[in-house]
Amino acid sequence: MQLARAAFAALAAVMITFSPDHSAAIGMSVFSGWAIATAIVFLLSIWLVYPAGRRWPSVLLGILTIVAGMVGGVATLRTTTAFFVVVIAWAILAGIVETVAGARTRRALRGSDDLQARGEARDGVVVGIITILLGLALPLVPTQYALDYYIEDAHRSFTLTGITIGVGIYGAYAAIVAVYLAIAAFSPRASTTAPAADDALAESAPTSPDQGGAA
Repeated sequence: MQLARAAFAALAAVMITFSPDHSAAIGMSVFSGWAIATAIVFLLSIWLVYPAGRRWPSVLLGILTIVAGMVGGVATLRTTTAFFVVVIAWAILAGIVETVAGARTRRALRGSDDLQARGEARDGVVVGIITILLGLALPLVPTQYALDYYIEDAHRSFTLTGITIGVGIYGAYAAIVAVYLAIAAFSPRASTTAPAADDALAESAPTSPDQGGAA
């Protein structure tokens, strides 16, 4: 699940990074595709990954993300205002859900030997906080901002707009999440069976003559 989320986030980051057009239409298109693909991962994990009692975060995240993706897929809503409204609303709600779910799971598993579940809970808290930060950063960008500048080497004038900054912030968010989740997916989990295996090997090892005589 972490690797699938990382792959889709990386794809979104690459599309935005290498696109010369950071307009609302492009930003909403990339966000919509990423959101729907990520929502499918969440919804499939309900049956394929999590047992009963631990499925509610995936249900909520799947619903929130697929709704945001479907709204972003409406061509008439691909405007500057809609981009900021949709992405901010999704980031705040989804970030809170993932952070709270991860924190509750960590508290419930405190002292548990299920290192994989504890690691996933920690990753959920981190990604949730990063998502909330996305939702808090975008409102700071003035949507009507426009700065004209000229680059001598290119012999062209350019305009830095609010939507360009907003789409760039979303692209940076996608890149950070992709790197973090990829590292988490490939990080080995410590084995809880190692001490038991060591004890079993010690018990099965032949005793030395000195030990036998001492016995």
